[in-house]
Amino acid sequence: MFRFADCEMDVPRFELRRAGKVVHVEPQVLTVLACLIEHRDRVVPKTELLDEVWGDRYVSDSTLTSRIRAARNAIGDDGHSQRIVVTVHGVGYRFAAEVDDTDHEASVVADDPRQRPAQQIRYCSSPDGHRVAYAISGTGPPLVKAANWLTHLDLEWESPIWSHWLDAFSRSHQLVRYDERGCGLSDWEVPEFGLDDWVDDLEAVVDAVGLDRFPLLGISQGGAVAVAYAVRHPQRVSRLVLFGAYSRGRLVRARTDEEREEAALDLQLGRIGWRHDDPTFRQVFAGQFLPDANRATWDAFNDLQRATTSTENVVRFLEVFARIDVSDLASQIGCPTLVLHSRNDLRVPTSQARELAALIPDSRLRFLDSRNHILMADEAAWPAFRAEVERFLKPAALSK
Repeated sequence: MFRFADCEMDVPRFELRRAGKVVHVEPQVLTVLACLIEHRDRVVPKTELLDEVWGDRYVSDSTLTSRIRAARNAIGDDGHSQRIVVTVHGVGYRFAAEVDDTDHEASVVADDPRQRPAQQIRYCSSPDGHRVAYAISGTGPPLVKAANWLTHLDLEWESPIWSHWLDAFSRSHQLVRYDERGCGLSDWEVPEFGLDDWVDDLEAVVDAVGLDRFPLLGISQGGAVAVAYAVRHPQRVSRLVLFGAYSRGRLVRARTDEEREEAALDLQLGRIGWRHDDPTFRQVFAGQFLPDANRATWDAFNDLQRATTSTENVVRFLEVFARIDVSDLASQIGCPTLVLHSRNDLRVPTSQARELAALIPDSRLRFLDSRNHILMADEAAWPAFRAEVERFLKPAALSK
């Protein structure tokens, strides 16, 4: 947290406030401002700013000048007085105001769940006319999360399974997420759904929000949706983060008779367990997703699943998941990609993470010390995951 004049620059949330009110400016303007503040002990050359904000993309000096002008306007400065941002002709710019970077109070507030950013739930229509619910929370650079297994925008907000995910990303980004067709607040009664339909849902949400270019997060089966969308719209996805994801479903990746038998058995148990509303099966299912969680967390996971959709739709979801195959698409991804996976994931094997990393040209692979398919707030892998993602999605990287 940087404080200067009557302004506050909250770097983790990528937010600028002036006289206590949020000032809405372009992410590139905030990146320029953050760079000047962080290097306030010296003059920052134009070439360094250009590299920091735009990377290897060519932009003219006039583009940088316009961002400096916008930054000055946002903080109550101007090119004539130059009280805060000083132009050093022929060299670059210097941040001249006194800065207080004491952030203890801000960090305490950020860890207080009562200070959670609010979410706004809205609706849009898919190309084939189905209602899709989406939510926006937080401020800062955008981050879009592809829908995964049985989401519910409202119930997730207070769920011990997902609330820490939403808190973390809403504090540093404008988080956009949605309920895919068949579950949550979106239409449940749809004649059919599959990978292309889910990509259509994501497409409709992005268009409704009005995003041009953004990083995309795909978790579990949402990873396949994110991969397919990134290939369909390469110009819109700046960076791709995949966690616990797979390129091929259980039935597709089975190669031996034993693997095919196990995959078929898993699918059959799912059909029977959900059709009979069998709590014993749901407990086994929860144990696969969250083996290191306690009984209360398993119960919360089961309650969330039961509330998200009909048992008929659950069976349909399981059928489609088992047959997903984006292995051919993965090799066509053109943006930087971070592949993260729990080292001892019981639901999706690490071989799928290695396969994705091998298929995607510009990708990095990181394993986290966990057995959980969904990371919980109290395990050591959670802050490690957050650090990896935020480092990968830092504002300077987003503009490249």
